[in-house]
Amino acid sequence: MFITRIFYGIAYFVVLIYEIIKAELDVALRTINGDVKPEIMEIETVLVRPISQTILANSITLTPGTLSIDLDSEKRILKVATIVKRDKDAVIPFEPYIKGMLE
Repeated sequence: MFITRIFYGIAYFVVLIYEIIKAELDVALRTINGDVKPEIMEIETVLVRPISQTILANSITLTPGTLSIDLDSEKRILKVATIVKRDKDAVIPFEPYIKGMLE
């Protein structure tokens, strides 16, 4: 079980770095061509523990083009500002890794 959590921790770190680089390029291109249409969306998370939810919210904020605005731990809802409309999976691709690591 401990080894599994370590695996998920390493996978989370790799996916987070990949998503940061990918989002950085996306934001740079959108800034140059002016394709920016900000939107606020509510995302329901499957994470139960407040620490897991906080790590998810911080990961979203670390990724360029997204910003966590609010976290309701009891209802498991995140409010996220994005520079363009996106799917839930595109905003929080690292949720399964955080779940495997901490839940």
